[in-house]
Order: sequence, then C-alpha cells, then structure tokens
Amino acid sequence: MNKYIIQKSRNGQFYFVLTARNGQVILTSEMYTTKQNCLNGIASVKKHSPYDKYYNRKIAVNGQYFFTLHASNGQVIGMSEMYVSRQGRDNGISSVKENGPGSPVVDRTSQAA
Repeated sequence: MNKYIIQKSRNGQFYFVLTARNGQVILTSEMYTTKQNCLNGIASVKKHSPYDKYYNRKIAVNGQYFFTLHASNGQVIGMSEMYVSRQGRDNGISSVKENGPGSPVVDRTSQAA
C-alpha cells in the first residue's frame, strides 16, 4: 500500500519517505528538527505533488537520473532515488503525482532508529 512513513534518524531528526503500492520508496524528505515540521513537509508534498511545475528533472554527475520536488517558495520538499534511465525517472514522477496527494501517514517514530 502506498503511504508516507515518518521515521526518526539516529541523530534525533525526523524525515519521511513516500512509498508506492509495491513498497518501493519514491520520494525521501529532507531532515526536520521536529515531528510537526515533518508533518508540514508531508502536507506540502500532498499540495504540490500533482503539479508538474514543482518537479526538477536532473542528471547526477554519475549519469543517473533523479528528480526533486519543490514547494511554491522553491524549497526542496523531497528527492527521488537514482534511476538508470530518463524513463525510469519520469515514471517515478508519475508515481509521486499519483500517490502523493492521498496517501495515508504512518508514524514509526516510536520505533527508535
């Protein structure tokens, strides 16, 4: 099932991943100092993910493809995994557009990292 998973890093910061129906991670957030800020990040993904104009399609120095999702203020909300092809990256964007707006949130912060 597609979902946002909130987790806590070893250094005590919070982050989330968005997973597709097959369980694959399709978007990883930045680190947040509070859980509330992390929840605000998820709300921003839900708001911005349906719109193509908030995606930046990029190529890494190693030639792999990835994308970032930005809020309307230009701040990066999340980043994709690396893909070996442009088509893989574009499929990842389509998956975030599809799963981002309505996915439920699972809080795993009580399971210490």
